[in-house]
Amino acid sequence: MSDATSNSLHVKSNDSALAHVAYVLKSNPITMLAFSMFAVLIVAAVFGPSLVPYDPLTSNAANALQPPSLAHWFGTDNLGRDVFSRVVVATRLDLAISVAAVALSFAIGSVLGSIAGYWGGWIDAVLNRLFDTIMAFPLFVLAMGIVAALGNTVENIVYATAVINIPFYARLVRAEVNIRRESGFALAAKLSGNSDIRVLALHIFPNALPPMMVQVSLNLGWAILNAAGLSFIGLGVRPPTAEWGIMVAEGANFIVSGEWWLAFFPGFALMFAVFTFNLMGDGLRDIVDPRQRT
Repeated sequence: MSDATSNSLHVKSNDSALAHVAYVLKSNPITMLAFSMFAVLIVAAVFGPSLVPYDPLTSNAANALQPPSLAHWFGTDNLGRDVFSRVVVATRLDLAISVAAVALSFAIGSVLGSIAGYWGGWIDAVLNRLFDTIMAFPLFVLAMGIVAALGNTVENIVYATAVINIPFYARLVRAEVNIRRESGFALAAKLSGNSDIRVLALHIFPNALPPMMVQVSLNLGWAILNAAGLSFIGLGVRPPTAEWGIMVAEGANFIVSGEWWLAFFPGFALMFAVFTFNLMGDGLRDIVDPRQRT
């Protein structure tokens, strides 16, 4: 009987969560649009390499610098490669770099910020000076230095992007935890016999998630721009890999001669991705906000 009751409660909880997500999406048309645009990016990232009409790495000198047409929707580049295929295939790499970097900075920043905000004292002082040191550098210049020192691989781009974003999450979580550590629900949880770590993880931290989701949404866009910027100046992903920043850099050399499509379409893909993530912030906040479920 207890197992059946537990399964029933689990199903009801899942149904309630799905209903809450559906309610948030329906109540805000902008959120619905943002998640629809995000779905387009996910489909392009997951299925794009299987759906594109041409191999993004295969060159054909006879078709070099062809303008957009029915055969090549976004035209071809100086090596005769199909720009549409390269833009679509590049979605997976750029999205993977962005998500991995933000996930890493979110995890590390959340832990450090929670420790600083909950226990305070010398730990708080040391961590704050560390965050001040990181933020004292121009962030893109710091990312350039890290990648230049470690080597321009995808992994190092992820690490560099994560490092420059850690202070944003750490300071945000520290402020939220510091405000709520003396709240009534936190004190009640401690009086009920919960350990400090359990109170922090299960009672205080979930209430800090809503503003963090807005930061996650913004950082996803910044991470894509950061990766593209590193590739643009030659410190990112190496050619001939299909990546939006590389494509914009290569296409910039041909704008003067009239081949505008080489830089325009990968640049538009960058704009589309960043715009999508910026629109998603409010929706993600409402989905994870415990107060929105009541």
